[in-house]
Amino acid sequence: QINLSVIHQYVDYLVSEQNVKNVFVNGTTGEGLSLSTQERKQLAEEWVCQGKDKLDHVIIHVGALSLTESQELARHAAAIGASGIAVIAPFFFKPTNKDELIAFLQKVASEAPAVPFYYYHIPPLTGLKIRVEELLDGIKEWIPTFQGVKFSDTDLLDLAQCINKNEREQFAFLYGVDEQLLSALAIGVNGAVGSTYNYLGRKTNLMLQAFVKPDLALARKYQFLTGEFLNFVIKLGFGVAQTKAVMTFVSGIPMGPPRLPLVDASEEFIVKAKAKLDSIVWPDGD
Repeated sequence: QINLSVIHQYVDYLVSEQNVKNVFVNGTTGEGLSLSTQERKQLAEEWVCQGKDKLDHVIIHVGALSLTESQELARHAAAIGASGIAVIAPFFFKPTNKDELIAFLQKVASEAPAVPFYYYHIPPLTGLKIRVEELLDGIKEWIPTFQGVKFSDTDLLDLAQCINKNEREQFAFLYGVDEQLLSALAIGVNGAVGSTYNYLGRKTNLMLQAFVKPDLALARKYQFLTGEFLNFVIKLGFGVAQTKAVMTFVSGIPMGPPRLPLVDASEEFIVKAKAKLDSIVWPDGD
């Protein structure tokens, strides 16, 4: 079951310990697509409520397999004052081309006409191969509230073409593959949305600062160390359940088990992951 009571503590932890002031709610790590509509609404309300005057942006993922469900969630997000909404592509009955996908996104976005809209691109989970570069061509005509993309794919050519072609539009390109963030920064992304920023947010912010300076040698150190940890846990089997386990032992906040069909992280995983994370010597001396 969802546990709303920890969100107050969770927000304070992200802000004070990780220097993270923007959240993406009911996405992949939050198991949004395993939750009921009512549960998703409750979580969205609690994050907006607890984030008031503490968080800069609360973006609510409202994507669903059902168009009417997605529209209902979009209206709800607008009503509670979300900073933005995001939508994943439907992935059972899939759109087969750009026009079909835009038609679906437009029907959702139009239910929240004053709320910035983001497309959540995650082909490893949706199986959808429509390139974002193609999707963005003329998208503002169909979706006036279109603000940007959460780009969770390793296709940096597609991402680079998106940024190159849409600089004048000032779209936000938020990268979602944490172990490749530095590569994405080099081609011009504006930010990132990822699961590791729950517990490595401060380290990632230091990497961002190093990149802006620019001190690329220091930025690479942070990226390589994040990659070293992720490479280690991926070999053990690393998914949402394991992310919850890592966040629990790092933050001390009980993130709870995942919902079936996902199963809880093993004790062996927790012991090995904790030892690995503790062994990493970060450039800031922590």
